[in-house]
Amino acid sequence: MEIKVDLISDTGTRPSQDMRRFMAEAEVGDEQLGEDPSVNRLCRMAAEMLGKDEAIYLPSGLMANQISFAVHTKQGDEIIMDQTAHPIHYESAALAVISGASIRPLKGEGGIFTVEQAKEAIRDDDYHSPQTKVISIEQTTNLGGGRIWPLERIKEIAELAVDNNLKMHMDGARMLNAAVAADVNPAEYGQYFDSIWLDLSKGLGAPVGSVLAGSAEFIEQARFWKQRLGGAMRQAGIIAAGGIFALEHNVARLKEDHKHAKMLAETIADQKGLEIDPDTVETNIVLFSVADGKADLFADELLEKGIRVSRMEGKLRAVTHLDLSLEDIRYAVKHIEKTAKDIFV
Repeated sequence: MEIKVDLISDTGTRPSQDMRRFMAEAEVGDEQLGEDPSVNRLCRMAAEMLGKDEAIYLPSGLMANQISFAVHTKQGDEIIMDQTAHPIHYESAALAVISGASIRPLKGEGGIFTVEQAKEAIRDDDYHSPQTKVISIEQTTNLGGGRIWPLERIKEIAELAVDNNLKMHMDGARMLNAAVAADVNPAEYGQYFDSIWLDLSKGLGAPVGSVLAGSAEFIEQARFWKQRLGGAMRQAGIIAAGGIFALEHNVARLKEDHKHAKMLAETIADQKGLEIDPDTVETNIVLFSVADGKADLFADELLEKGIRVSRMEGKLRAVTHLDLSLEDIRYAVKHIEKTAKDIFV
């Protein structure tokens, strides 16, 4: 089956020809020894963008999360996060294996919990209980449907963290989507976090990697964990150059993906048998329900037309990205309408 419009995830973006040429011409060196000029340049760019002292280039966002938790906690400590968060569902229990820490999941709305929920979740100083050490938030929320954590909410939770001597961590898988949609400078987010990372291989279109940022002391400790987890690389400037190109050319255009997602959401909302509130679609993730338990059937029918969406716990998810043109979105809209009419006559 030929895939004409791939909405399964923004992780499927491919480097453009311009990005490929830039990567091919990248200066390289031994990244493990700190001698790769392209990696070093990318880290400086990310640190400056996020308002942090230093940054470290990593193969994945999962490693960025796990390194941060390993630095911030010891075995038996506890981390507060929303019940939909990525480390709970998609990191193969890495937190239990690597850090030995546990999770206190909160039931937020769209992946976003309140200050009051966080306050209630902080453990008392009692030897019967794990000790709360970190509050982690995911920007934007994945299973929450691409929702944006408001800056004011982040500020309030950060103040709570300071009052209780807790660390703040941002899983920034789609943080730049949030920054563009909310018109917030990424450094405004960064000021409230002890560790924060951005992903290069989703909507930004680079092939590999994430950049984790924090204080100089935090990054020094992170380097040990990067080595322990096998994250050190050699001539990584070739792939880091894709990240440099992405940060220089592909950030502002994320708003196009958000516009396309809104088009999909408004179409879905108008169809019998499909359910979504378009007002909740704030970035590039469109998470919708299909009536009568027919989500799999609907996804199968779209696939027959060359449109691929992901299946997530009884719902369907469509994610827009830079590989999709306006014509692609119009094709998807046309066949979403037709498929809904065929199934829900």
